Amino acid sequence: MKQDAIKLRVIQSLSEIDEADWNSLLTLDAGPFLKYVFLSTLEKTACVGGDTGWQVAHLLAEDSESQLLGAMPLYLKQHSYGEFVFDWAWAQAYEQSNLRYYPKALSAIPFTPVRGARILVTPGADKNAIQKILITGLKTLVRQNELSSVHVLFPENSELEELKKQGFMLRDSVQFHWHNEGYQDFEQFLAALTMKRRKNIRRERAAVANHQISYQHIPGSSATVDDWTFFYRCYANTYIEHRSSPYLSEECIQMLGASMPDNLHLIVATQDGRPIASSLLVVDRMTAKAYGRYWGAIEHIPCLHFELAYYQAIEYCIREGIEIFEGGAQGEHKMARGFLPTTLQSAHWIADSGFSNAVKRFLEREHEGMAAYVDELEQHIPLKSSKVLP
Repeated sequence: MKQDAIKLRVIQSLSEIDEADWNSLLTLDAGPFLKYVFLSTLEKTACVGGDTGWQVAHLLAEDSESQLLGAMPLYLKQHSYGEFVFDWAWAQAYEQSNLRYYPKALSAIPFTPVRGARILVTPGADKNAIQKILITGLKTLVRQNELSSVHVLFPENSELEELKKQGFMLRDSVQFHWHNEGYQDFEQFLAALTMKRRKNIRRERAAVANHQISYQHIPGSSATVDDWTFFYRCYANTYIEHRSSPYLSEECIQMLGASMPDNLHLIVATQDGRPIASSLLVVDRMTAKAYGRYWGAIEHIPCLHFELAYYQAIEYCIREGIEIFEGGAQGEHKMARGFLPTTLQSAHWIADSGFSNAVKRFLEREHEGMAAYVDELEQHIPLKSSKVLP
């Protein structure tokens, strides 16, 4: 197919295209967060769009007969909340130079710091050509709409190569992931840790056990409306305690629970038969990964967070044969609970050449600092024998 026969189009809602067409772009290992049902639920429940600062602007590549060839999940952002790659300093410097940083273009999964495809191509199409057209079109969109920049968060490594060819600058981030080394049970996992870490985890679990806490694991397919209501109460309370507002609404949680139950798993902590805390895992059995997304409690019990969000989740992963458990962005404290540092990258393109050069110099210095940071983390690996993962 000739490249001049391919046209680009921006849609303001996934409802403008068929669910089957979008999902046809996804590979078997694409994960749950790129599914039409997940992204469209965020839109339907107004967690993005409207006055949230997340204007939906998905970029599509179509042939002359309007058949979908490729796409990028895309948003125009009026702020930098919910991204987990922090560019507040860039925004401040931009505005101090009498330039407008917002709105900016963002290709990412809202509120979800996980690596995955960002440049989707239909099977059988010329992947390299479609990716190149989408990235070129994305930069054109930025220029034509006088946006400051475009940011592609946590794309696949293969996509990073094409982004770099087209002038994007790469930025390192460190997350902490748990890896299942074929453990038969939690005790075997503990045995793989250094003595210091093993003793620390046992002490924390014992502290929670003293409060007579029990745990209920509820597969998404078995969760009731009341289960999701309680989970949302816990989730929202976490934000309230931090004087913030939750990104997701209860309507969104209820809708996700009903529409993609096989990808969800609830863990509820109870005391004297009364639920007091809950955490949510998003599970992808195709790739044997679990993602710790949210947790919250309505009563404070020391170390309950570690038990519910980490240890119960690890026990679940061992039982279910899940190979990788991503506990979310940041959090060096996760290393003490058996998680290993993992480096991910994002890609950034700045329209203003002068500011782009300044950001490039900043990223070069930051890259050196991040390498030193990872080296330091490697000195505190919790396993008896392991290494930092790429």
